Amino acid sequence: MSTGEAHKPPPYMAVWFGLFALTVAEVGLALMASIPKVWLAMGLMAMAFYKAFLVAAYYMHLKWEPKRLWVLVASPIPLIMILIFVVLNEIF
Repeated sequence: MSTGEAHKPPPYMAVWFGLFALTVAEVGLALMASIPKVWLAMGLMAMAFYKAFLVAAYYMHLKWEPKRLWVLVASPIPLIMILIFVVLNEIF
């Protein structure tokens, strides 16, 4: 899709319900006492990354932007993951 073309409206309510369901799942996962902390942290981070993707794609309209903008937005993600795992390594 070239710049300036109109696109159909994003499914805001469906995305909102998806974000709500992920939030409920995060709370449920956090309240599970029997799960090891490493798995808890990894699960919560995975859900947080997916929620961030949904917000960026639909609410920030990145889904309809050129692929080079996606590369620009996604390029810091490996650094973020490295920093998070270093901090988690210090905690556990």
